[in-house]
Amino acid sequence: MGIEYELKFRATGEVLAVIATEYSQYPSKQFHMETTYYDTPSGALSQRHYTLRRRMENEKSVCTLKTPATGLGRNEIELECGNIEVAIPALCAAGAPENFGTLVQEGILPVCSAKFHRTAITLTLQDCTLELALDSGTLTGGNKTIPLCEVEVELKKGEPASADLFAKMLAIQYGLLPETHSKFRRALSLYKGEKL
Repeated sequence: MGIEYELKFRATGEVLAVIATEYSQYPSKQFHMETTYYDTPSGALSQRHYTLRRRMENEKSVCTLKTPATGLGRNEIELECGNIEVAIPALCAAGAPENFGTLVQEGILPVCSAKFHRTAITLTLQDCTLELALDSGTLTGGNKTIPLCEVEVELKKGEPASADLFAKMLAIQYGLLPETHSKFRRALSLYKGEKL
């Protein structure tokens, strides 16, 4: 099980275009992302802040389980698999919390989704390697859809403090505000009819 460490910021399409231009000299990849998020009928996973998803990243299908960790990080298990039901035993074997296998015995169902384009820029700094992700698309839940436009700074290797510093400088430079809720949480709020 790995640790995901990322910082998210709200953005506009114009800001994403400016950042993409200003960082165009760095290695980058383009992805079309289609994500389906799952929960049990009773909501047992989201109640424990577990995120279970299947994401198409261009032509690759990836199933992921995220669970709470200390600080800003999240525990993350990720594997290539085309079927979330098939992925569940593999996620359990790869180190999912013991209660995960029990919780999903009641079944799972798709509750919300996200579709977006990602420009993923790799930055190698003195103390770390980062992915600067520029995401634009939509979040859907409960037959409602809202726009998605955000910047993510994800630590791939190195010191979290360096990622924090870079993210802070980026936010100041482009007037970005922190996004305190994950894509899943925002889409789930649509599904549940909640206000965040």
